[in-house]
Amino acid sequence: MNTVSYEFSEQPPLSTAAGTMLGTSAAMQEVFRLIERVGPTEACLLLTGESGTGKELAARSIHEYSPRRGGPFVAIHCGAMSAGLSNAKVFERAEGGTLLLDEVGDLPMHLQVKLLRVLQENAIRPAGSSESLAINVRVISATHRDLQQLLAGGQFREDLYYRLNVVHIDLPPLSKRREDIPQLVAHFLQEIAKETGTRKIYAPEAVELLATSDWPGNIRQLHNVVRQNCALAQTPIIPIELVQQSLGGTQTKLPSFDEARDEFTRSYLSQILQITGGNVSQAARLAKRNRTDFYKLLGRHQLVPDDFKDR
Repeated sequence: MNTVSYEFSEQPPLSTAAGTMLGTSAAMQEVFRLIERVGPTEACLLLTGESGTGKELAARSIHEYSPRRGGPFVAIHCGAMSAGLSNAKVFERAEGGTLLLDEVGDLPMHLQVKLLRVLQENAIRPAGSSESLAINVRVISATHRDLQQLLAGGQFREDLYYRLNVVHIDLPPLSKRREDIPQLVAHFLQEIAKETGTRKIYAPEAVELLATSDWPGNIRQLHNVVRQNCALAQTPIIPIELVQQSLGGTQTKLPSFDEARDEFTRSYLSQILQITGGNVSQAARLAKRNRTDFYKLLGRHQLVPDDFKDR
């Protein structure tokens, strides 16, 4: 069985006082570049991505890269905001720092109007006051929802969307950056060892299962599984059976290279036969293969030309 090693590229992670964002994948390296580039600016940012992809950690890293790093970082879930909180207290708490509007797609329409007014006027009206108070707050928004779809459905204001989405950073799901999983696992194991004083590692086949499994909960789910495995493992080496128990029926093994190639070849041959109506000579010419070899390919992939002929 091929194993997944703990050898990583020389590209560094993104480390700040807020925490460490890991990943040598091209997708994460682009995220790091954007954070480093826009962090020192005052631009509003929109962070998108599935739940558990690290949007709050990205927002905190942006704050740490900005001149506001000495000020407060305040994160609030927009689904829990009240009318009074939205236009005063939250901004007062974040004065001189950064405000993360988490799950901004859940913000009710009447609060979207209030938020837009605050952003346009760069001022709030404190409770019980008839006068506006200027604010000095950088706003970062985050959501797992498709705001373009909400716009189309009339559930999100277009003018607010463009106010919030000056710079857009999309956090990739773990399924799109599987090469980062061994590094993330090693980091989590190191964190847990510091907390417990006991170092544990995964058996090679267990790491391979972690790297090829489905992760609907993304990094958050992976972190929880590693913690659970460390807590339950009775030996310093965590076996694959413990990982299987943690994942239950959620793991989806990636196909091997040969399996993926066969699947592509069968699909390709089927499309050509559909185009030619099952005419093998014409299909072979399109595939640039001789007729004999083409017949062998069809037989290997259990494709019958007559099945593609018009009845």
